Amino acid sequence: MGKKIVGRKRSVVIDTIGLMLTVLVTAASIQDSVAGERLLNRIAADHPGIRKGWADRGYRGYREYLVDHAARLGIDLEIVRRTPGTKGFTVLPRRWVVERTLGWLMHHRRLARDYEALPTRSTAMIYIAMIALMTRRITRESTQTWRGA
Repeated sequence: MGKKIVGRKRSVVIDTIGLMLTVLVTAASIQDSVAGERLLNRIAADHPGIRKGWADRGYRGYREYLVDHAARLGIDLEIVRRTPGTKGFTVLPRRWVVERTLGWLMHHRRLARDYEALPTRSTAMIYIAMIALMTRRITRESTQTWRGA
């Protein structure tokens, strides 16, 4: 009997400094390959100048398919892997940028607690959180947080 997965997956495409280019919120039961293909199609249509991309190991089972699909779209997709034989925690190249962006998003209570019932609302909240982050950077204000209040 297969386990039913409850929840959401937030798949994001960010630039090299951590600003979001596009986001896709899906049910947790959706395979990473489906989300990856949708993101590749979106990013190729919305940002045709992108030529290089990195993906995490979650796409490793579909590596050949996604890498080939990205190549057809004109994007050189590289799957970031750990060094063979490495034990414990290691910082992976380019992966830390995504983790940092997801950490920034978790400063927003509605994203940390996942109050949204619809994926479109969750997507909108992610965009609102990134807008707030970018405006704080422009104005050099400190980050407002709900923690410790």
